[in-house]
Amino acid sequence: QVQLVESGGGLVQTGGSLRLSCAASGRTDSIYTMGWFRQAPGKEREFVAAIRWRTTSTYYADSVKGRFTISRDNAKNTVYLQMNSLKPEDTAVYYCAADRAMRYPPLTYDYWGQGTQVTVSS
Repeated sequence: QVQLVESGGGLVQTGGSLRLSCAASGRTDSIYTMGWFRQAPGKEREFVAAIRWRTTSTYYADSVKGRFTISRDNAKNTVYLQMNSLKPEDTAVYYCAADRAMRYPPLTYDYWGQGTQVTVSS
């Protein structure tokens, strides 16, 4: 089992920045991919970004390319999502996820965090 705990959400104005963190614990040696998803009110959950745990490969949704950066610190078992130039449409609950496989595209995950709220005011 892998446990995931997100942090770093909050309220920010349009154009501002936030950095989300996701700390993994448990069987972290089984992780191959970690990702971020988001779900806005009344909408389905959508993929945001993913990173392979043992390579430099990263993946982004078109809507966040050039504004968001995913990174990891393997020593801390933590993945980050740096979000810049935030827009009101980025408002959502952001979820961290971990997968024990190297699926492509990286859209299916075994473990999920509880989520952290990000609100971007206009």
